[in-house]
Amino acid sequence: MAERMRLQGRTAVVTGAASGIGRAIAVCLARKGCHLALADVNEAGLAETADLAKAPELRISRHRLDVSDKEAVEAFPAKVTAEHPGVDLLFNNAGVALGGSFEQVSSDDFEWLFGINFWGVVRLSRAFLPLLRQSDDARLVNLSSVFGLVAPPGQVAYAASKFAVRGFSEGLRHELEGTTVGVTVVHPGGVATSIAASARAPSGAAEEEVTRRRKSFQKMLRLPAEAAGDIIVRGVEAREQRILVGKDAVALAMLARLFPVTYWKLLGSRLRS
Repeated sequence: MAERMRLQGRTAVVTGAASGIGRAIAVCLARKGCHLALADVNEAGLAETADLAKAPELRISRHRLDVSDKEAVEAFPAKVTAEHPGVDLLFNNAGVALGGSFEQVSSDDFEWLFGINFWGVVRLSRAFLPLLRQSDDARLVNLSSVFGLVAPPGQVAYAASKFAVRGFSEGLRHELEGTTVGVTVVHPGGVATSIAASARAPSGAAEEEVTRRRKSFQKMLRLPAEAAGDIIVRGVEAREQRILVGKDAVALAMLARLFPVTYWKLLGSRLRS
């Protein structure tokens, strides 16, 4: 059994840290004695997270960052190392949602989603990998989704981005095998965050339909974000390569494994009932 990763005294970069799972990860890391570089477009939320995580012995820096901005991402490591001696962990958590069928979602909206959910992960991983390689014990943690395990109708764009994160993470893990950098992919199930309420709707969609879908989706978001953060950080400490967050994620992973082609026939009929 591999030795547990020691987080005390390490430095972690957390994107999407202003709320939800990102905030929960940051606060949990801080309890473990981990220094933090927190990033998000929401500066007020970042300040709240930093206040929740603060401790006398910790270095906590805040950085406004749009992960879809290629130039900003390339410049970000230098801003982090201006305030921290190095980086040991990168949590690529920032993400957005987009509802609607493939025919409803415009090409522009599809590309907007991928710019954040996928290219943000890829570019940040590329930007920080040299720093992670300098650490004697580093970890790259990429947030996929339960929709990186199954792909329901009405979530084609989102599922595509999260399956892409999964594939990228697994391939990169194999390439980095034998180095000091481990790779973990995380599949959260229904976590109680604002992702459903803030999801972008396809242009032209009826307001009543959008509201109905958001309310229906929100009902499935039950696991507290704090619990999700604890599960993720414990999994990182245990050097898990894949972390399933929530009983629903565990069940869907099993369903997709047993019925890789027909899982939606089984799941869809149950949801309708």
